[in-house]
Amino acid sequence: MSTKVVAPRKKRLSEGLTVTQKVFIRSRNGGATKIIREHYLRNDIPCLSKSCTKCQSIVVPDAKNELPKFILSEEPPKLSKIGKHYVVVDTNIVLLAIDLLENVSCFFDVIVPQIVLDEVRNRSYPVYTRLRTLCRDSDDTKRFIVFHNEFNEKTFIDRLPNETINDRNDRAIRKTCEWYAEHLKAYGINIILVTNDRLNREAVKKESESHGYFTKSLYEYADLLSNADEIKELIPNVDNYAESKELLPEDMSEIVFPEYYQTSRVMGGLRSGSLFQGNVQISEYNFLEGSVSLPRFSKPVLIVGQKNLNRAFNGDQVVVELLPETEWKAPSTLTLDSEHFDVNDNPDGQGEDDQFTNENSTTVISDKQRRLLAKEAINAQKSKKVQPTAKVVSITRRSWRQYVGQIAPSSVDGKTNGIQNVFVILMDKCLPKIRIRTRRAQELLGKRIVISVDSWPETYKYPLGHFVRDLGDVESTEAETEALLLEHDVEYRPFSKKVLECLPAEGHDWKAPAKLDDPEEISKDPLLPKRQDLRDKLICSIDPPGCVDIDDALHAKKLPNGNWEVGVHIADVTHFVKTGTALDGEGASRGTSVYLVDKRIDMLPMLLGTDLCSLKPYVDRFAFSVLWELNDNADIVNVNFTKSVIKSREAFSYEQAQLRIDDPNQKDELTLGMRALLALSIKLKQKRLDAGALNLASPEVKVHMDSETADPGEVEIKKLLATNSLVEEFMLLANISVARKIYDAFPQTAMLRRHAAPPSTNFEMLNEMLQKRKNMHISLESSKALADSLDRCVDPQDNYFNTLVRIMSTRCMMAAQYFYSGAYSYPDFKHYGLAVDIYTHFTSPIRRYCDVVAHRQLAGAIGYEPLSLEHRDKHKMDMICRNINRKHRNAQFAGRASIEYYVGQVMRNNESIETGYVIKVFNNGIVVLVPKFGVEGLIRIENLTDAAEDAVYDELEFKLSFKPKNSDKIREVHVFEKVDVQVRSVLDPVSSKRKAELLLV
Repeated sequence: MSTKVVAPRKKRLSEGLTVTQKVFIRSRNGGATKIIREHYLRNDIPCLSKSCTKCQSIVVPDAKNELPKFILSEEPPKLSKIGKHYVVVDTNIVLLAIDLLENVSCFFDVIVPQIVLDEVRNRSYPVYTRLRTLCRDSDDTKRFIVFHNEFNEKTFIDRLPNETINDRNDRAIRKTCEWYAEHLKAYGINIILVTNDRLNREAVKKESESHGYFTKSLYEYADLLSNADEIKELIPNVDNYAESKELLPEDMSEIVFPEYYQTSRVMGGLRSGSLFQGNVQISEYNFLEGSVSLPRFSKPVLIVGQKNLNRAFNGDQVVVELLPETEWKAPSTLTLDSEHFDVNDNPDGQGEDDQFTNENSTTVISDKQRRLLAKEAINAQKSKKVQPTAKVVSITRRSWRQYVGQIAPSSVDGKTNGIQNVFVILMDKCLPKIRIRTRRAQELLGKRIVISVDSWPETYKYPLGHFVRDLGDVESTEAETEALLLEHDVEYRPFSKKVLECLPAEGHDWKAPAKLDDPEEISKDPLLPKRQDLRDKLICSIDPPGCVDIDDALHAKKLPNGNWEVGVHIADVTHFVKTGTALDGEGASRGTSVYLVDKRIDMLPMLLGTDLCSLKPYVDRFAFSVLWELNDNADIVNVNFTKSVIKSREAFSYEQAQLRIDDPNQKDELTLGMRALLALSIKLKQKRLDAGALNLASPEVKVHMDSETADPGEVEIKKLLATNSLVEEFMLLANISVARKIYDAFPQTAMLRRHAAPPSTNFEMLNEMLQKRKNMHISLESSKALADSLDRCVDPQDNYFNTLVRIMSTRCMMAAQYFYSGAYSYPDFKHYGLAVDIYTHFTSPIRRYCDVVAHRQLAGAIGYEPLSLEHRDKHKMDMICRNINRKHRNAQFAGRASIEYYVGQVMRNNESIETGYVIKVFNNGIVVLVPKFGVEGLIRIENLTDAAEDAVYDELEFKLSFKPKNSDKIREVHVFEKVDVQVRSVLDPVSSKRKAELLLV
């Protein structure tokens, strides 16, 4: 097959509109196909500078009949020898220095060419999102605009013969700078192209004499600023090392990692089956051991050692190659964290260690042999403890983000105030130390700081990064809270002005219409007559104490035929959050509200979440209602869905509702309805359990805060009442009913939630431990078999043992995930934990974006209003699902981290002896769970005995034998053993993290 490209030609269609055509003639087997591609150009795309008077007269309204806003300042910052200026950035500057672009101390008026925006999107979607946010939220401090150079008649350029795409794009950026320089010349505003591409800068210097704009590297531009020292501190490390004259020669002489394979070799290997791709997960107990889950393998493949991990970070998408069978290993029985590994490494010096240098594998294996090796590896996973191992040969997508940590005091040279290399210990113990260069090392000791990773060259033992900002002192509540939000990628900044502009103008004075047939109200809301007036129903809400974002309310009423009318009423968030608005975009981006011990990070602005949408008592509120007719056996006779107006009679806490139900003196209709709901919920739960629904557990605790000082007071294990189950059962029933309805209406794009059955390999270790220590076994034939076997795991001598097994089983389960219905076949929709064939989330739209989508789809399904194209497009639904899955997981981790921090603060002055349970045994320590505090901690062998070298680890018996300190008697500790531990809160001197320290009593 051959392709011939005919030179492009332009044709003017009308005033202001030109079309450029490219003709491709493709021939195969003697036939020819002519392909014409048209690209439309305009001459009315404005520069968006407030100083420009020309563009004000040529702009035209957009599709929404709105004129573009002119953003760039008429009085931009001045630089010596340059004067007033705007900055144009290229793709690599955005990817490298997005932190600097977001910094409020520099980069005030910035032009982002469209070609740059497109390239950034293709190379890093997270950075693209941050750049779009900068452009969207421009204000008086930061003014960023996107200039559509690819559609501007004056700045569009064709690709030259034999010109690479990158060279063409660089030329397009220079053409944009040239146009801006000429366009704004009369207003005394200069253009500076900031690029680290040397060839691009040289090309500008050849052109600049005639075209009048400047070019600078990032370092050179920072050096021109009045706050140059502060800004240069924040420049990414790769640029620092390349540009700074203070570069030390020993920086370039460290150990060498293997080079990554070339792209052609990687693609060929993936096609032939000799290479495999997946996401690497670093062990939480050993940062030098990772694993990669691969489709053809029943278990994750192990990656052991620094050299085999080959600079991979936790969560990176990597390509791996299997190692020879002689190098296969069992999972490590050692615990090792990055915080205490090579603590005394010199950040300036060479850092080889035996473990690293002895990992070389010189065995050469052909691709054919590797394919046979893969088959052998799959068989080995089924029958042997020794597991296949692999090495990372390419990293296809980095998981790098901003990280929180603190400077390691041992790496700081206290005798110098100049620039120096220091190590930053990250809060995530699965990650290595990061080396940064800073002048502020002494000042930043004892601070929580934010850093970004820039690169990890093959000649450096540790990754290179740069300082971003200081969060505050270690252990200060503000710094620690912000740190955990950043660590878990939780958006916590205030809502932007554009988002808040989407809220009702009436603010807190907004009221639901008194009459649904009021002509004046219908003129404001044409859909109002489609609502059902349910204000006569005796509705109430039951929530945790102090809840202000009330998503759901319920009612039950006896029908004349003896059945029950039961209603679940959910806040009608989508009445206020319309598709395509800035408010909707922000909610979709945040994905979920995040609940910390001392605060709540809302998905939607507080006006909606705690007032207008919240189903507060005694006021009229819009709702989306699910109405069932149930018989006395809780079977569904009929179900109906409707938008409604309700008036909740009361807002109960779980405890208040339980007391009211249990009080025999309460015989009013509302209480009778609540009792009916409880009775029906018990029957619903039994049906679920009979079908195989799982009753799992987690070591969750609640931290009580002092209402006056906001200090943590005490910790208690969460108590569940019957009313907790009442609400849960009807929310589950609503979610299942809605899932069926939206799937029937939108079989390809319905927003659903699935929970896959766990592979039997996930339970192998737990079953081995149970079999060896307790002569018990967990069955995995079905969710019903699993539920029944968990019920049988009972120790008559220890009531907590069954809960412990359920906690450990929970950790063996797969994570539930959101998906759109076209992504899987119907049998794979199943929610294993709930034992239902289809499920979604509908009942919490104030705090979950999945529920917002489900509301819109249900509204479309019942004919209330048409469903937007965004929720009928598979690709867009896939992007939504990916984001909310990630955000949901991060919110869970952030909540747990908040509890862990505050539990540490409670324990700070409360050293005590508590009951614990051994849940893991290593050859250099044991892991103990303390139910009272919901914490688990590693007790290292050196804290168990003075003769660590004499300790004996029995892998088959899950037992560690040692001589306790001050004793000659051998002590044996095995998994599941109930032990007494001394619990206290300590501040780790290396990582500056407060954690529970456990000592065996």
